[in-house]
Amino acid sequence: MDRLSAADVMQLITDVGPAPMQIGACLLLDAGPGFDAGAVRRCLTTRIPAVPRLRQRLVRTPPGCGRAVWLDDPAFDVRHHVYERRCPAPGDEDALLALAADVVTTRLPLSRPPWRAVLVTGLTGHAAALILVLHHVLADGIGGLAVLADLTDGDPAGPGRPAGWGGPELPGAHRGGFPAPAPSRRALAADAWAGRLRGLRGLPGAMSTVRRSAAELGIRSPARAARCSLNQPTGPHRRIAVVTTGLGEVKALAHAHGGTVNDVILAVVTGAAGRLLASRGEALPTLVVSVPVSARTSASAGHLGNEAGVMPVALPTGGDLASRLDRTAAITRARKAPVPGASAVLLGAAFRLLATLGMFRWFINHQRRVHTFITNVRGPSERLRLGGATIGAVVPVTVTAGNVTVSFGVLSYAGTLTVTVVADPGRLTDLEVLTGALRQELADAGQGANPVSPGTHPKQVEGEMPI
Repeated sequence: MDRLSAADVMQLITDVGPAPMQIGACLLLDAGPGFDAGAVRRCLTTRIPAVPRLRQRLVRTPPGCGRAVWLDDPAFDVRHHVYERRCPAPGDEDALLALAADVVTTRLPLSRPPWRAVLVTGLTGHAAALILVLHHVLADGIGGLAVLADLTDGDPAGPGRPAGWGGPELPGAHRGGFPAPAPSRRALAADAWAGRLRGLRGLPGAMSTVRRSAAELGIRSPARAARCSLNQPTGPHRRIAVVTTGLGEVKALAHAHGGTVNDVILAVVTGAAGRLLASRGEALPTLVVSVPVSARTSASAGHLGNEAGVMPVALPTGGDLASRLDRTAAITRARKAPVPGASAVLLGAAFRLLATLGMFRWFINHQRRVHTFITNVRGPSERLRLGGATIGAVVPVTVTAGNVTVSFGVLSYAGTLTVTVVADPGRLTDLEVLTGALRQELADAGQGANPVSPGTHPKQVEGEMPI
């Protein structure tokens, strides 16, 4: 039985706001003539067998039969998931990013496999973009990268696997074990009770699990987020901005200060947020950031879902980047848990209780635990190809719910570090101030990794998407 995990259930519970809990990526492609939605459908059709979850839908079980299960959708057709749109302003980065924001914030129906791919044409030259979006219940960030890896060129299906299904070009759609028969109610109930018994056998170690969960959440010394303009109830729309820099420079700076790439990202973002608040006349010496903590370092297409907790950390916003990085690295070292992702246990239980009481949406619209979210995922070190087109850049897009007006998604790909700023345009009207501060912080990071000799000029952050 491919059931929802407790962390997966938490993703469904949190999907109650006007903006859906979905994750996405905008792939910038060097595509030749004839690369259209039909070509993308044919390409994905041959690769989806390697990612069974992409042709499965979520089905609720009868009472007493446990959590919902993933089952093959007998009506699956790739044409229901792949579309084509033309960029309204060729060569305009903002127009492409606005389109990506629109695609990622358009709710996916759970009555079908919850994913969508939109090919964007009309960019400069032979360039195209493919916007992929998944509901968060299907996969977390690391799982999303596993999906991308199996959709790119190569032979992910392996020998003996069917070529694909769905659509008129696949007359053998119902051969090769697809769709798999749905389990009977008796089988569902038996599996559910077996899971409950396994849970009972794990009760002796429950208290240690709770202690680890509380430690990762910082419950013993909770950091309450001071009131500021970053916390306001958000609406259904999002605006995206992107800043890029070289991954090598960030690694060098992290190594020089005994930290990690993630520490540099945290220090850069908190510094930029501090500058934004200062421009608004607000002084906030400490920013409370929610950082996802994965319980795994990799994922496969056969093992998706969510396996992550969160670690709220109070980080400094003032001072120069070097001193801020030193303090940030010390804070994160002290907070790192021996069992990453353990916080999902308590967090999931609390969210389920709030949902049962009908209070969850009120809670996330009024929470004072965090100011922002920062996710960082390590992507491929070499460029990938999709349908013969080289993927030149990957822009991550994450959508958060509640009263957090701006969040940050970070992804490394082929030597480039991309920071995506996702903001509610109705609440954060000065996005340019934030992105300008972020560019300056990243430029400082590059200068810190490569000290400037007298009479030379510091290397500047790239800051632009190659569209």
